Amino acid sequence: MDENIFFKQATLLICSSLDVEVALWRCFQFIRKVLPADAMYLNIYEPGISGIRYIAMADIKGGRKIEQSIKLPAPLVQAIESGERLKDYLIINKPQDDPLGQIITSELDLTDYSFIALRLFIEGHRLGVIDLFARGYNRFTPENARLIAQLREPFAIAMANALKHQELKDFKENLVSDNRYLHSELISKSGDEVIGAKTGLANVMTEVSQIAHLKNTILILGETGTGKEVIANAIHRKSPRFNEPFIKVNCGAIPENLIDSELFGHEKGAFTGAFTQKRGRFERAHRGTIFLDEIGELPSWAQIRLLRVLQTQEIERVGGSPPIKLDIRVIAATHRDMQKMVDEGDFREDLWFRINMFPISIPPLRARVTDIPLLTNYFLAKKSKELGVHPVPQIAPDGMKSLMLQSWPGNVRELENAVERALIQHRQGPLYFHQPQHLIPDTDNTFAIKVKPEITHLDTIIRRHIIMALKATKGKISGNDGAASLLGIHPNTLRNRMIKLQITFGRKYREKDQQT
Repeated sequence: MDENIFFKQATLLICSSLDVEVALWRCFQFIRKVLPADAMYLNIYEPGISGIRYIAMADIKGGRKIEQSIKLPAPLVQAIESGERLKDYLIINKPQDDPLGQIITSELDLTDYSFIALRLFIEGHRLGVIDLFARGYNRFTPENARLIAQLREPFAIAMANALKHQELKDFKENLVSDNRYLHSELISKSGDEVIGAKTGLANVMTEVSQIAHLKNTILILGETGTGKEVIANAIHRKSPRFNEPFIKVNCGAIPENLIDSELFGHEKGAFTGAFTQKRGRFERAHRGTIFLDEIGELPSWAQIRLLRVLQTQEIERVGGSPPIKLDIRVIAATHRDMQKMVDEGDFREDLWFRINMFPISIPPLRARVTDIPLLTNYFLAKKSKELGVHPVPQIAPDGMKSLMLQSWPGNVRELENAVERALIQHRQGPLYFHQPQHLIPDTDNTFAIKVKPEITHLDTIIRRHIIMALKATKGKISGNDGAASLLGIHPNTLRNRMIKLQITFGRKYREKDQQT
């Protein structure tokens, strides 16, 4: 074929589509009529992995995108970076005799193929390499190479445009995905205001100011309902990352078989049901902050993955993608005794040392009684607006005093629920925050002495019932024959209730410790 005709027709096909796999396939169909050709691949050199990444290929079945990284030995990396290995093109007719050819054909499962490597540049910058493969050895001649070398510039321009187009498409998809995700997060977004910042939480906010502008990992400690997420949010807002994502993860609420995918994402086809690529929570938090609530609930294998992320600031999606470099700030939180978990082997000591660099302890509500009036008025205004109650009802006489005398084992969350319950019961006011003490008459004798009935505390009844279930299952919590299944609740829900009710769980369960 005349070289000018070859160049013109091939160039038109190369530039016929912005989808790199489509353009590659159309060009491959034409080239294989002129040159030996059974497959064509496009790869990009990536210094970050010291190797090359194949992103598209074409053969007689069609063109398609691929993701396959090949790590190269140091001498080859040095040769590629210095420009010694490839000039315009390289003919490798016996891959087993060439270090680079042997690695590439082995990784691509093309060990009995010859190939030509055509180096692509755009404005002096290395773009990638087109590899043309033909089955068998000694398939290519210098004339074949010089003919395909005419297509270096059209290939480079078309591939650069196609890659930029794909980059914009990926960016748009990520943006849509992030908007959808963040919109759902707004539903449960914690408030911007820290109630009690100048009173009961003054010492906590001082620590927040000391660490907020840094990148160090932070551990927030406190009982359930004390407001650990609010403090994490405050740290993020006061940091230089305040305009970047703040991603929340409840480690105890993610099913164990989905932890990898939720935290680190997955590639398309990584497992059954993975129909599209998915970015995990860590990747969404890039340049921002990720808040790992209830970190003590992570299983041991997930603790190992998290430790690696903290050490390298890199993640790998499920499905074998190359490492993804991230810039994230990690804030962890727990209500559990982490030192005890480490001593008992339930939490990795090296991960504990990594996250416990700057612990912040949030006092329980009973230890900061002066915050109760502030919190009550805040929740009163907030819940009245949510429930459509207008005007805001007044608090009954001695109502605030009764609130300040309670122990609040559920802390701020329990107080919020009490305010909401009072608003529902007394929309017009005044608001009461305690159960009325009714006197029950004796139906058999109208003149009998009226006494207040004996009522067992609900927590005591729940505690006894859970212990009965544990005894029946010999301490086993999860599984079809576990206590959670017997009670009809999620294992993590059962564990949280057992922690709250101070019931020892798991294999450490002993009946002698469960006497009530």
